[in-house]
Amino acid sequence: MSAHAADAAPAPGSQGSQGSAPAPRRRDLSQLGVCALLLGLGAVVLADAATLSQGLVDEGVIGPRPVPYVVAAGLVLTAVALAVDVLRGGRGQAEEGEDVDASAGTDWVRLGGLGLGFVANVLLLERLGWVVCAAVFFGVTAKVLGGRSVLRGIAVGAVLSLTTFYFFWVVLGIQLPPGLLDGIL
Repeated sequence: MSAHAADAAPAPGSQGSQGSAPAPRRRDLSQLGVCALLLGLGAVVLADAATLSQGLVDEGVIGPRPVPYVVAAGLVLTAVALAVDVLRGGRGQAEEGEDVDASAGTDWVRLGGLGLGFVANVLLLERLGWVVCAAVFFGVTAKVLGGRSVLRGIAVGAVLSLTTFYFFWVVLGIQLPPGLLDGIL
């Protein structure tokens, strides 16, 4: 029997050579590429975290220094767990698509709007500040993705951006750029 015949799975609904014993599923080794990507990303994050100097961050009780190590460990552990699953013959579930129309084309206008919003957010972050940029970016993104009101999105974004601003400042000891609101925050 050839190697291909041993790996090939019978057609759905048919029985294996034993009658009732299911045939082994074919391994999809292309998913190992995702494992390699996650492992590489974890290695990059770990190497970058190792270069953080003591003076770069003001450490409090726990400080922000352990966060990249936790992220790197999560990426590496996810890569290893996924690789083990793939090598054991596990396969991801096919997308059922809930309310997604698979025959519809890409909405380039919407995708372009999201891309432009992201680029504007990156370019204006230092000048306008975290709170303003994040609030506007949240509101515009919500509207582009189908939200009813851009003002409601900006209001929700303002609450979230203020919360994250003070979380980073008070808990982690990292000050995000205040921009226009310098002296107010």
